[in-house]
Amino acid sequence: MTTEDSPRATVDLISTSTTISKDIPSEALELITHFYNGTGVFHKIKPEHNVKDSFSNLIGGVLKVITIQRGKISCLLTIKPPTLNAYGGMHGGSVGAVAERVATACARTVVGKDKSLFLGELSISYLSAAPRNAEVIVDVSVVRSGRNLTVVVVEFRHKESGRSAFITRATFYNMPIASL
Repeated sequence: MTTEDSPRATVDLISTSTTISKDIPSEALELITHFYNGTGVFHKIKPEHNVKDSFSNLIGGVLKVITIQRGKISCLLTIKPPTLNAYGGMHGGSVGAVAERVATACARTVVGKDKSLFLGELSISYLSAAPRNAEVIVDVSVVRSGRNLTVVVVEFRHKESGRSAFITRATFYNMPIASL
């Protein structure tokens, strides 16, 4: 680990090639390092997770489909430890992974097989935490679908209270499948 001008040995950032600006105070650097260590950013990926599309395996274990209709899907999501953040609520990456999967499935109910879907945007509003073992109803609906664009809204609501936890919007580009 080096600064822009000289070596600095106050903290170990796991890599000797990390470049740290000399403008960063040592106290701040220690806090940053503590944060990264706490989030596990320096941990190596376990072999069982170092596989293609491991998010699908993770999400598949916590998501159950309730209904499928044209332009609408409803699911039950159970918040399990692998989907939690350091504070004990559903991790934002898990929310995004679930939203992407269910929005794609919902878009598929209205977009023909002759078109490929490309996710162009995914926005997430975090309204309240979803803690461990909470059950969350995930309602997905197509807001608009045209020749080139499909917009899907995903609402995550606590099953017990009906209160919204997360709301996401996905925009898909409907592209003709290439014929080679």
